[in-house]
Amino acid sequence: MTQKKLFNQQKIEVSKLHTIDVREYGNPEGIPVVVLHGGPGGGCVDSYTEFFNLDHWRVVMFDQRGCGKSTPFAELKENTTWDLIDDIEKIRDLLNIKEWHVFGGSWGSTLSLSYACSFPDRCRSLILRGIFLCRQKELDWFYEKDGGASCMYPDAHQKFYQVVEDVPGKNIFEKYYSLLTHSDQSIRHNAAKAWSVWEASTSKLIPDEGLMEDFAEPNFAEAFARIECHYFINGAFFDKDTEILARVDKIKHIPIEIVQGRYDVVCPPVSAWELKQALPHANLYFMNDSGHSSTEKSISKKLQVVCADIASKNLSDEEGKIHDGYYF
Repeated sequence: MTQKKLFNQQKIEVSKLHTIDVREYGNPEGIPVVVLHGGPGGGCVDSYTEFFNLDHWRVVMFDQRGCGKSTPFAELKENTTWDLIDDIEKIRDLLNIKEWHVFGGSWGSTLSLSYACSFPDRCRSLILRGIFLCRQKELDWFYEKDGGASCMYPDAHQKFYQVVEDVPGKNIFEKYYSLLTHSDQSIRHNAAKAWSVWEASTSKLIPDEGLMEDFAEPNFAEAFARIECHYFINGAFFDKDTEILARVDKIKHIPIEIVQGRYDVVCPPVSAWELKQALPHANLYFMNDSGHSSTEKSISKKLQVVCADIASKNLSDEEGKIHDGYYF
């Protein structure tokens, strides 16, 4: 089947400061789904369309504030979880979509769940990967020197930590934040590269040098690292550490599919498990040969199957015939 190309791209002014880049792919009359990228600060890439049969889906993507093609670049002002949720609603309203499916992985799962809890009547389903609830224990696990990830990747973490070893601060986030917001561009870039490469080093079950090189690219790294650290040092701007789990009663009626790498070091599987305990109706699939990245083969395949199943339920019997083998 031939994938359809981008059919709409526009800039939306969401505040006096921020303008975001919005793109639509697939069938303009198809099943609407909004894709929420990771990071925060990661930006969307065209390859995210590979999870969907574009004959059936209308795929909406946007670069969240400060990253990708959105402007101003790497801006931290007016950049909070609640600003992003407002942006999602502005996009939905502008595109005249009454309800849509919500697809997000890693930080995208955090934002998907937060959006759904705020606007449950706008969500037809949640398709989530690599659950991240942005709790302090998850942040400490992945970033701190005595966290679990550092025990599994001591060589990569040493490179990450050495950059801020002598920098004042009570934790890794304060140390890095002082460098990522420094007036000297070379200091910012050095810190951003180290921060971004650390995540790339741990995102796949088998470390991927190409991914590390991509994450080290200066423009990507600066937006990614600055915005991530900005959110994490502020606890994702949640009122409490258990913000999401405390609100999930609002989404117990929404179909939820969760795809989780068994060996995900970035977003440990226990968070997906705890979310499943809070939402017993959700379907949780552990991929036993996968790490964190959505490009892990088993994760990618399962997401395609999940999206195909949702599409078949949304279409008529005749329209919903999806040939065996397309997603395999």
